[in-house]
Amino acid sequence: MNSESITRWLDAVGVPHEVVSIGAEADNTWCLLRCPDDGEADPDDGPVWEVFWREQGTRYDWARFSNEQVACHYLFGRLAWAQVARGAVGVLP
Repeated sequence: MNSESITRWLDAVGVPHEVVSIGAEADNTWCLLRCPDDGEADPDDGPVWEVFWREQGTRYDWARFSNEQVACHYLFGRLAWAQVARGAVGVLP
């Protein structure tokens, strides 16, 4: 899973498009961003990825990753769990 395929995976578990923003910050969404190197990381490590909920211009539940796939799986896990908790996804009869 990566930033190009995550929306298909989120569709599969019923996460509405309007609650996710890939590549850009938007209010009232979970955001997945590729961020420029801040100079603290080893240049060989590659880009940094951030996942957070944004509301009224403020970031909440912010997490940072050095790996795109890990960031995508983290976001998918949070949103899939939310679907389970609200009863939208579960065990088939």
